Amino acid sequence: MFIKFENLPKSLENGLSEIAKHLDISLSENGYTCSVEQCNAEGLSVSFDGKHISITYAEKHHFYRAFGLAVQHIRNGETTFDITERSYFRSNGPMFDLSQAASAFNVKELKNILRQMALMGLNMLMLYTEDNYEVENQPYFGYMRPKYSQADLKELDDYAFDLGIEMIPCIQTLSHMQEALKWKVFRNITDYPACLLVGEEKTYEFLKDIITAASKPFRTKKIHIGMDEANDLGKVNYLNRFGHKSNGEIMRTHLENVMKIINELGLQPMMWDDMFFSTFGTKKYRQKGAIVPEETKKLVPEGMTCVYWEYTGEGAELYDDYFRQHFELDPNLVFAGGVQSWMSYALCWEKTKRTAIDALSACKRHGVKDVFVTTWADHNAECLINATLIGVQLFAELGYSEEYNEEEFAKRFKFCTGGNLDDFKLLEYLDVIPQTEEYENRQYYNTSKHLMWQDVLTGLADKNYEGFDLNDHYAALAQKLKKAIGNNGQFDGLFEMSYLAAYALAIKAEIGINLTKAYKAGDKEALKHFRDVELPELKNRTRLLQKSHMQNWFEIYKPLGWDTCDIRYGALVSRINTAIYEINEYLEGRMERLEELEQPRLPFDGLEGPIRWMNRWERISTPSKLAANISINSY
Repeated sequence: MFIKFENLPKSLENGLSEIAKHLDISLSENGYTCSVEQCNAEGLSVSFDGKHISITYAEKHHFYRAFGLAVQHIRNGETTFDITERSYFRSNGPMFDLSQAASAFNVKELKNILRQMALMGLNMLMLYTEDNYEVENQPYFGYMRPKYSQADLKELDDYAFDLGIEMIPCIQTLSHMQEALKWKVFRNITDYPACLLVGEEKTYEFLKDIITAASKPFRTKKIHIGMDEANDLGKVNYLNRFGHKSNGEIMRTHLENVMKIINELGLQPMMWDDMFFSTFGTKKYRQKGAIVPEETKKLVPEGMTCVYWEYTGEGAELYDDYFRQHFELDPNLVFAGGVQSWMSYALCWEKTKRTAIDALSACKRHGVKDVFVTTWADHNAECLINATLIGVQLFAELGYSEEYNEEEFAKRFKFCTGGNLDDFKLLEYLDVIPQTEEYENRQYYNTSKHLMWQDVLTGLADKNYEGFDLNDHYAALAQKLKKAIGNNGQFDGLFEMSYLAAYALAIKAEIGINLTKAYKAGDKEALKHFRDVELPELKNRTRLLQKSHMQNWFEIYKPLGWDTCDIRYGALVSRINTAIYEINEYLEGRMERLEELEQPRLPFDGLEGPIRWMNRWERISTPSKLAANISINSY
């Protein structure tokens, strides 16, 4: 496609050049003509008469969305169209968790994502970095972790700026600091393993270093300083040093000290607001119908923006109640939703869709102007982060339309990313099995994770899945996912990896159950088949999955961090080898019994049926201790 632009503002030239290359469009004297006009409207309009494209836009990011819409509709064969869209939110975009799974996008991939975000019409990007950014005077901060240099972040900010996207640093300044604080050099500023020591002078020297480093590469003055889930605040070293004080008192002290740094640096802070709710005794983040005490409202510092996060809630009644509570803390709050991808190999589209539709409808209803969508990676989630672009696209489309239209969404997702919606719907079935398909909160059942990593001989989840015919489920899913390869552009690697995960689970899901059954029945012919056929084939499929996962990792992420996955696959292959060895020794008469298979199988944690939230590899893979347990009292 050839397009000649008329009266293009200079501020759009660099970004348009990148988008044109991304879409394989030639900016020349030939082909279609396109006129551009900036206006004071709340969004954009784009029209086409068969030869001429006309674009009007309010903000830079509206222009890129309008241009993308024009190209999309022309390539779909439309000879005329006239599109007008309202922008419902002042800021909208993703927050990518690049810390918790040690899976940090490389700069090349982030630029690729920024271009796709521009086509979606988004204007904000946060990189959640607990410890993986370069900090002067703090060599152990993010040591041997996938870390961004100041030059990396400056390069990304420049690139994003040309595309109308504001990059905002997103860090932690209280809890969620276990990866940084694990080094002994930080003992003097540690309360418990995940949390900084409030009230210690050196804590604030450290915080000034990291806040300065986090904000320096970016144009924006905004900064997200975290502050969430400090659940054991003041209970260990703080208690020993300063005595018992309430959460509210400790938070007040900490926020006053952090705000001194923030104000000195001229920054505009925002923070997760759950710790304010914990100060008035709620057992969870929120409770329906809760009344926010006056003393809690006073904890919010002047100039602080509160971020209300909600990842699983559905229904207008719930959101109306929770927005009421959060507006008590900050009438100008920011809302954060989530893409359900942090539990396993799977991405749960249905739950992502339902929660986003309800949440953003509530935001529009209550006049919330700033939103973003999170993509957490708890406990080294195996799902590739680029899969979450489907949720990013959803937030974008809901940001420009009153209601969700699945047909139009599918077209937009295909154009902006190359992804096929129907294929993405398959991904959650790595976790959703026939026995959980009708569960209201089926996204909590991360079946693929614990079936993949549990031991072939000790199978801690085996009892829970007896009689479920899971091998058949995964074999059928594997064939569906295999057909998606070649139909999803940049996501073909994701679908190859997902196919191979299902392909491995077509043996792995029930191998412990079937192996134990054969052993208990004294069926030595069946045991020979396990030794000579099934276990070697499982090992082969595991290695294929590991190779695909590794290739995907090195394509989109920084190399540091892959070791966490390598260790898991290596352990699984090693245990398969051990199972082959033990079965052979038993069949050859050199081993009297298979001790692991002699043990009675019990439901995991005493709960029968499919397992929820079995999320930690060290708990899944062995009933024994892999390393010393870290508790709040171990410091």
